[in-house]
This record gives sequence, structure tokens and C-alpha cells, in this order.
Amino acid sequence: MNKSFNSISIIFFSLTLLSFRAESQRNYSGSKKKAARPNIIVILADDLGYSDIGCYGGEIATPNLNYLAANGVRFSRFYNTSRCCPTRASLLTGMYNHQAGIGEMTTDRSLPGYRGFLTPNTVTVAEVLKEAGYHTGMVGKWHVSNTIEQKDPQAQLRWLNHQEEHPLFSPIEQYPTNRGFEKYYGNIWGVVNFFDPFSLVNGTEPVKSVPADYYHTNAISDSAVSYIKAFSKEDRPFFLYVAETAPHWPLHALPEDIKKYENTYKVGWDVIRENRYKKMIQLGLIDSVKAALSPRMGKELSWENNPDKEWDARAMAVHAAMIDRMDQGIGKIINVLKETGEMENTLILFLSDNGASPENAMQYGMGFDRPGETRNGQKIAYPVKKDVMPGPETSFTSIGPRWANVANTPYQYAKAESYEGGVRTPLIAFWPAGIKVPGGSISERTGHVMDFMATFVELAKAKYPAVYRGNNIKPMQGLSLVPAFASKTVNGNRTLFNEHFGARYVRHDGWKLVSRRNEPWHLFRIDDDETELKDLSALHPEIVQKMDKMWQDWTKENHVFPKQADKAK
Repeated sequence: MNKSFNSISIIFFSLTLLSFRAESQRNYSGSKKKAARPNIIVILADDLGYSDIGCYGGEIATPNLNYLAANGVRFSRFYNTSRCCPTRASLLTGMYNHQAGIGEMTTDRSLPGYRGFLTPNTVTVAEVLKEAGYHTGMVGKWHVSNTIEQKDPQAQLRWLNHQEEHPLFSPIEQYPTNRGFEKYYGNIWGVVNFFDPFSLVNGTEPVKSVPADYYHTNAISDSAVSYIKAFSKEDRPFFLYVAETAPHWPLHALPEDIKKYENTYKVGWDVIRENRYKKMIQLGLIDSVKAALSPRMGKELSWENNPDKEWDARAMAVHAAMIDRMDQGIGKIINVLKETGEMENTLILFLSDNGASPENAMQYGMGFDRPGETRNGQKIAYPVKKDVMPGPETSFTSIGPRWANVANTPYQYAKAESYEGGVRTPLIAFWPAGIKVPGGSISERTGHVMDFMATFVELAKAKYPAVYRGNNIKPMQGLSLVPAFASKTVNGNRTLFNEHFGARYVRHDGWKLVSRRNEPWHLFRIDDDETELKDLSALHPEIVQKMDKMWQDWTKENHVFPKQADKAK
């Protein structure tokens, strides 16, 4: 039955790919031809696993993302920085996140790489494109500014619960509208109640109330649609950053979306993971020889012996529902681009900020950015014993490490780690007027989120400044992705680095040196062992030594001082 379902899903994707290509040819003919420079839309998912969406192997219904993939190009070797705010810092500035000031999270450690906000010696993509004549807008999760907390923990909780008001969630000079965005609607902090978000602002003004039927993913997509309608009325290109909060915990979804998946995950971790793996091979995203399926995390517990099967199946169903709703919102963006005639000359990039999250949100309990009650006083449960089901506003839950491992199929580990399960992201690029490779192509070019700045500077014919607002600006470190839109030539031997709370890697010349926090280096021939199963460090100590030296040099050049940062906590 599972094999049959998997085969049917492959056939369905192939047929829809052909129909999507035909539809694109029909709908683009009436597009505007007002500007040579493209509109640019970046859609960043939050805690999405590598294989969650349909066109990357998942069983979740994502017809709109499948549409973009069928008419664009998918990247199979694209990298983020393993965590939400560091990835956003790198994406927005075109440099490694430590260079941008966010080596950890949003607390200021008073160290150059660990300021917790985008430092003044950086420019954002929005600032550069605005100077080049673009309209600039953002919706969704900011999370690259220092957080303002109330000194009294009870006052902080009342604020989180919408029972007390304070005007600022971060220093106002760090808000999006003071970093190049003309328009902004979204959450300044990271974690949100999807039915009543904390730190919600419109421009710089706090949003003090939301409608009874509010759902944040819908609000993000509806705001994006509104911005596109406004921008399209003028003869100027626009840049829109759609920073989703889905499917980050807490697991909050609409009942009608959850219902679609209420039985899907009752077959358990292994069946879903194996089905995804087979589909990824058939789609050509991975090679079974070079990317063997890694061992499942938490393999000591089988699904059959899992006492929490019902709860766990529901948790993953809510995760899927959150992604499904995000895809529905992307469909709204696609439709408004068609309606306004902007589709032909709009570059859309979709990716995730890190691998799926293994975190146990229930154990965190209320505090900092996690509420204890709803606005009207209902208690919010943090069900450590899994005795309250995920989904509604009154529960605060997450999928945990085993489902996160499934979401990151076929790679090891998850969010916050420098292994592939933490840092490898799906990336879809769609641009009818500009992508010359055949629709549905897969690029093996090695890329990184810091490449967006160089790409957009080239496409917008913009100038990356040496000085901005009186500050000397650091050089961008990314490489333009534009060649990958025109040719399938592989740029595979690129050197990349990462560090987050001591987890680290060096990727160089087909090798990858990687470790978890407080662990020794492990060496993999990453070109031939993409799931990092065969540690070759003992066989090649000279390569370990060489790449460790590269790592040390990089840390000095990029203000990467994890030991000093640990002491400063």
C-alpha cells in the first residue's frame, strides 16, 4: 500500500509539472513589460524540513510550491546557517551572520560577532534595493534585533498574554522600517501564538488587537498581497520579503487543515521517512549511492511500542497543516502577481531558515516569549506528558526530534546543528523572464543564503556601498546565483563555514569537517557521502589539520569567538 501510494504521488507530481508548464505559458502572455529589472520576492519558511514540501519528497499538499518548482529550478545543495535569526542576518546582509552581528540569538553579548542585531557596518538588501529605486516591503518574522524585556517577570508574562501594553519590542532604530523597508507588518520577536501573536506591529506601531478569526499565516499572505497590489500601481520594481512563521512551534493550525492529515502519520516515523526517501530518489533530488538513508534519531523506540502514538501522529498532522496553509498563502501571492501582470518578470525564491526543529517546546514552559494565558484568560498548557493534544491556541507543543528527523530526510540531525540536517535547505527559484534552464530542473550548484545580496545587486543593477549613513560597510561575502539561472554548470567545490553555539563545519573541495558542540571534528567526503555516515578523520589526519587551520583563520576573520561568548552568558 505504501509503495503504491508513493508511486501514485510521483506520477501525480510528474503530471502536474506538465500541466503547470502549460498553464504558465498561457498566463504569462498578458504580463506587463514595464521594467527590465525584475521584481524580487523572498519567501522564507521557519523550521521547515528539507523533505517536507511535495516537490522535495514530502506527502504534504503544496501545489503552489510544486508549481513554482515545475516552472523554475530547485537547488539540491543550498545552505542556511542552522538557526532562525543567524540565517535571517546572513540573508539580509550578504555576509556570514557573525559579520552581521548575530552569531547566536538576539541578546547583546558585547562582542563584535554577538551583538544580537544587524550592526551599523552592514546594509540590508532592502537598503541597497531602495537606493536603486525599488519599492521595499516586508511581512512576517523580523527576529534580527535586540529584544526589550520587562524587568518584572510577572509584567513580562502579562505583556506576553496581551494583558499589559508597552510601546516597543526592540530598539526602534532596529525595526525593519529603519533598515530599508518602506512597509512592514509582522512580529518583531521570534516565537508567536499563531492566533494572537506577541510583538505584532504595523510599521512601528504595536497592533493592540486582532480579529476573533485571526491566524498569523493568513495575515502574512494577505498583507503580502496588499503590498503587491500597491507596488504594482507604479512603474517601479519592488522587493518583498515574506518571512513566514510556519511551521515553527507552537503547533497551531486551523481545524480544517488538520483534518486533511488526521490519518496520514498514524503509520509512524519509519514508513513516512522511507516513503520520502524513495520519492526523493525518483524525483532526482538525491542519489541513493551518494546519499544513503541515515539512521533514524531515537531508533531505540519503535512506532509499534510508542505509548504516545496518537499524540505524535497528531503533532505531525498539525505541522503538515501549518505548511499546507502557508502554501495556500503562496497561492494567493501567485494569483495577485498574475492579476497585476507582474508574474513574468518576478523572481520568487523559497527556502527554509534551518532544518526542522527537534526542540521540546513543552519543557520550556511559559516565560520570555512563551505566554501562560490567552488574551481572555484561558490557561495555555505545556503538556510534557503529552496529555493535551496539539493544534489549538490553548496548547504549546512541538514535533520533537524523531519527527524532525523525518522532516529532514535523508540527512542527520536537525536545527542548530552543522550536520546537513541542520543546514541544508530546499531552495526553489522561479522567474519566467529570467530563468533559462528547463522548468523542473535541479541544480547541484553549492549555494548559501548570503548569496542573495550579490544576486539582487546584479539583477537590480544596484550598487553595494562602501559607506552608508556615515558608516563604513563590510564587503559582501556571497556569490551571485544568476549563472545558475542560465546554465546547469555545477559550482560544487565552494568553501563554506558555519558556527552556532559551538556546532561548526568547514566545507571545502569535496570534503566536510563537522562537529557538534564540545565534540571533536569528524571528516566526511561530502560529495560521495552526503548523509555523513563514514567518518574518515582517522584515515586523513592531514586533511583534518588543514581544514581545522582554515576554520581557525575563518573564526579570526569573522569575529567567531564561541568560547568567549559562552563566558559572557
